[in-house]
Amino acid sequence: MSALSPVSGPLGRRAASHLLKRLTFGPTKKEIDEIQNKSITEALDLLLKKHPNPQPPLDTATGAQWVNPIPLERSTGKRVHSLENTLIPYLRLWWLDTMCKENTGITEKMTFFYHSHFTTISTRIYYSLSLYHQLNLFRFHATGSVKDLAYKMCIDNAMLIHLDGNSNEKDNPNENFAREFLELYTIGKGKQVGADDYTNYTEHDIRQAARILSGFKTEHSFSEDIDPESGIPLGRVLTNPQDMAIRHDSGVKTFSHRFGNRTIKPNELKSYYDLKDLATKEACLQEVQDLVDMIFDQKETSRHFCRKLYRFFVYYKITPAVESEVIEPLATTLYNSNYHMEPVLRQLFSSSHFFDQDNSLNTDNVRGALIKSPLEIMAGTLRFFEVSLPDRKQLPDYYELYETLYDKLAQQGLALYEPFDVAGYTAYHQAPDFNRHWISSNNLAYRYQFARDLLDGIRHEDSSRTIKLDLMRYINDSQHITDPSDAEKLVRQLTDDLLPEMITEERFSFFLNEVLLDNLSVINWKHEWERYTETGDASAVKMQLDKLIIALLQSPEYQLF
Repeated sequence: MSALSPVSGPLGRRAASHLLKRLTFGPTKKEIDEIQNKSITEALDLLLKKHPNPQPPLDTATGAQWVNPIPLERSTGKRVHSLENTLIPYLRLWWLDTMCKENTGITEKMTFFYHSHFTTISTRIYYSLSLYHQLNLFRFHATGSVKDLAYKMCIDNAMLIHLDGNSNEKDNPNENFAREFLELYTIGKGKQVGADDYTNYTEHDIRQAARILSGFKTEHSFSEDIDPESGIPLGRVLTNPQDMAIRHDSGVKTFSHRFGNRTIKPNELKSYYDLKDLATKEACLQEVQDLVDMIFDQKETSRHFCRKLYRFFVYYKITPAVESEVIEPLATTLYNSNYHMEPVLRQLFSSSHFFDQDNSLNTDNVRGALIKSPLEIMAGTLRFFEVSLPDRKQLPDYYELYETLYDKLAQQGLALYEPFDVAGYTAYHQAPDFNRHWISSNNLAYRYQFARDLLDGIRHEDSSRTIKLDLMRYINDSQHITDPSDAEKLVRQLTDDLLPEMITEERFSFFLNEVLLDNLSVINWKHEWERYTETGDASAVKMQLDKLIIALLQSPEYQLF
């Protein structure tokens, strides 16, 4: 069986669990139940379908959303730092809530993937709506065209601020975004093979791309320059009253041999008084599209993107065999589909390689081979145990409690929307360790502490509410645990769903006998459970169940998926 041959027949429980853990932030038991008897095609039909955007965040000062209408201070063009210093953190917390709550198939996971790829650091951005609309761009293109998304990132309001596109003008060029667009977001750098030559592009190409990307500014009324495809506001071309681009370099741009010495120039120029010929607004936008077309015409762009996709969803090591048998055919699919993501996602996630059933690459294990990010630890645990989370209308408790969760996420090594540098979160780009960067002695201690915090109750000093795992309610629900008085069945059901692979009998015995039963008999547990059901006193069984859940959530196996 070749690596990308599709699997057949019903998925089964373990394959269903694996699929959901990789494509979402973690499934509930019910969600695993729902797809375990489906074929991979039927399961992917559910996971890849479009979902509406989540309801916008609310402002504690008004109890209303600030997306539409926007606050008066911004609609009049004023930069009110005190307002935005509040709203930007609210936006991060609202997104964390969305990932912990929403059942949107792959949409939110792809939104995070695009955020980790087209990285923006939120504290560099002075308008919360820029970030809000960027997230909606990612959602809109979740399974659509990454090429179209790349074009829109060139004029995205948040990105224009983040990588200095705002300050890139014909008489004062700024190459920051052009450099990252080539190196990180599209074709990739490649090995340096000469002075200023990186195999896939040259320093000269960066300068020419920066000229094309000159003259764009942020648009903070968020009511003009609307993307006709998605309806999302984008940045603008700085123009004069005659609609001509006054800060754009309207000259001919000639690229290096890496792009076949291709030239790009405005397709419409007009003279304006004593100034040189200026490009029209439409001509500027077309130049950006021509630049994107030129870069995405290179097959290496599809390879670079498929490698990023593979490392995020499948495994961080790309061996020569994986390169030839997985990356290359995926890149061909992506290229031939004009960079639409759905065909590639279907090909990858239905493959025997993804489910560890391929023969040719049987030394490249996939299941249980990735280290969970702190986000997958947090959101996955909250979702699996169906922990009650604050409603968005419960202000200000909603933001106070999510602020506490955000801090715990950052302690584990992931400050959401605040990666360390422009390349993004280290675990998604830093070779050779990639996802191993999630584990350090300090981060691991906070991972382990999260399990205890969840059982004790997570609190904010200003809030009377808590986020707490009601373990007895969960265990007593027959849809979760069919017979809690049967110790072996209880531990089996928890280990089967929480851990990525079937554990050895020795490991199972540890969780059952040493942790839950404290080396007493299963009959003793049955009696203790019956005593609890008769008297309502859960103290004895609750103490042992707490020990079991902490042991499971702190186990090396649970850190993997």
